[in-house]
Amino acid sequence: MTINELKELLKKFDSSITYNADLKKKNWFNIGGKAKVFFKADELTDLVEFLKVLDNREKIHIIGAGSNTLITDEVYDGVIIKLGKNFNRLSVLNSNIIISGTAVLDKKLSDFAAENSLSGFEFLSCIPGTVGGGLKMNAGCFGTEIKDILVSIQSVDKNGNVLTIPAKEINFEYRNNDLSESLIFLSASFKGEKKDTQKILEKMSKLKNKKDNNQPTKIKTSGSTFKNPINLTKKKVWELIKESVPADIEFGDACISKKHSNFFVNKGNASFKDMKKLINFVEKSVFNKTGVKIEKEIKILEN
Repeated sequence: MTINELKELLKKFDSSITYNADLKKKNWFNIGGKAKVFFKADELTDLVEFLKVLDNREKIHIIGAGSNTLITDEVYDGVIIKLGKNFNRLSVLNSNIIISGTAVLDKKLSDFAAENSLSGFEFLSCIPGTVGGGLKMNAGCFGTEIKDILVSIQSVDKNGNVLTIPAKEINFEYRNNDLSESLIFLSASFKGEKKDTQKILEKMSKLKNKKDNNQPTKIKTSGSTFKNPINLTKKKVWELIKESVPADIEFGDACISKKHSNFFVNKGNASFKDMKKLINFVEKSVFNKTGVKIEKEIKILEN
């Protein structure tokens, strides 16, 4: 649909929509063009109504913190949805269950669990991004994944139907699950284990130090670019990249972090094409050198 057609269709949501919205500052790479439609949903009722009115006429992408996303420099031909304030809430149920909105940052959930003396969430303090993104990709680090603490997910499909899915009905894999791509995650319930708050904070500090020593921070990067090739080799993906790709390879301002070879960096003004060229070059180089086909962990948003 054209923007004018969408403006007519979606006019009742005007106060929550930006047309031709700039996406460059909405992701950690600081790369990207514009979105035809950017809708911020503060309430579940607004989101459900929006989806029903849109009625699958456009493709939809949900954006969280933008910590794991590379966005096209072109106008994205679809609708970007960002979940707002009512999806950013945290509460405790029965002393050991945390209910979290999916717009909550992973670190905020980890901190909240610590404040409530609940262990099991410490690893989330090291994961950039939101709970929704973490659920989508079964995020994890240092031996723990989001599936290990998950009880259930509340979601809505693109027709506006709300449903709750117990964790036991979801097949989780490394950085993946079998949930439909059409689902938008709204909230999730997680189970923790009661523990002394000081011990929880000590573990969080230990994990953070480990991360800071091994991974780049405070630069234009987007987390791990590729998944570790489970069952294909004992080597981590960073090792495969290090032995297959020149460390100083650059495409425009897109380069590989000197601190961790699975982290790609925008040195300043890298374009979408620059970063995608680097990603494709590394993928091909690793395969040619080692015979291992590595999979992207990063999400690439393009037309």
